[in-house]
Amino acid sequence: MDNTRFVDLLASGCQALGVSVGEDVGPRLQRLMAELLKWNAKVNLTAITAPEEVLEKHFLDSLAVLPEVTGAASLLDLGAGAGFPGLPLKIALPALGVTLVDTVGKKVAFIKAASASLGLQGVRGLHARAEGQPETEGIPRAQLLIARAFMDLPDWLALAPAYVEQGGRVVAMLGKSQTDAELASRAAERQLRVISARAYRLPFSGAERQVAVFAKE
Repeated sequence: MDNTRFVDLLASGCQALGVSVGEDVGPRLQRLMAELLKWNAKVNLTAITAPEEVLEKHFLDSLAVLPEVTGAASLLDLGAGAGFPGLPLKIALPALGVTLVDTVGKKVAFIKAASASLGLQGVRGLHARAEGQPETEGIPRAQLLIARAFMDLPDWLALAPAYVEQGGRVVAMLGKSQTDAELASRAAERQLRVISARAYRLPFSGAERQVAVFAKE
């Protein structure tokens, strides 16, 4: 994919999602894609390798939650895989402190290498398993905790509160949408409340997504 097509698709995708990014974001995402595909030829980081699909299903899917993330000082991405949504969000929000955690060492190595290659400051890749004990796991709490299809929502809401600072929020990026009543019921089981929830579609494939934000009661 040439530079012009990448920039055009990124712009149209962001417009369709109702988000805006700075002019420097496109070139940095292109470099991230190049790093991802280069590493992926040797290490299994992602099954998505077609450039248009990487742009939509990794980059735009990550940027879609900018409205929920903007304003936070720190973000913890659990089960980050090859760095999504944490790395695109960091590129779009340079002041955001981001910690990305995964149990697969090679994926964490990629996150560190890509961050260094892009010159990103205030980004950490951690090889760890989140089991609800952040102090012993060496995982820092954050204002905003996020995960993209990391585990089923009930399990995620059981695990998440341990990693959120006082007054912080938990963001769940979901595939299939759940009703307001379902979200409220799941939240109440864990002494959480729903702050917001919205459904949207990815701009090119039309794939359904939902993002829900929770806070401690």
